[in-house]
Amino acid sequence: MTASAAFPARISIVTLGVSDLAESTRFYEALGWRRSAASSPEIVWFRTADSALGLFPYEELAADAGVPATGEPSFRGVTLAVNLESPELVDAALKTAVDAGATVVKPPAATSWGGYSGYFEDPDGHLWELAHNPFFPFTEDGSLDLP
Repeated sequence: MTASAAFPARISIVTLGVSDLAESTRFYEALGWRRSAASSPEIVWFRTADSALGLFPYEELAADAGVPATGEPSFRGVTLAVNLESPELVDAALKTAVDAGATVVKPPAATSWGGYSGYFEDPDGHLWELAHNPFFPFTEDGSLDLP
């Protein structure tokens, strides 16, 4: 078995540890994301273009991973991103996020690398980047087409 067959290059699920499952669920539904029927009272799932987003209570997620759930979360060295087709769509998506309860961390602006990008945090402080990267086109099905 080759390494690529044993460990495919894909991210299937991102699970966020949340302090209030109901509040976080309302937030992502207010973004217009569709809740999956696979959801349960313990974990909520959302479909994304080619993966899934899970919301799970913070302490339970830490326990599942076998790590301590210590202190208030801070920057974890991870951001999540949604790439969009234009700067105007970045601005519109940020407005939707703010209307849903997000806090703007960095307003969208032109970047040094030739794109347009800004950041918000969800109710639990998870950082999301909204970006237009003119160098990363989209396929017909809406997937990111990295060169």
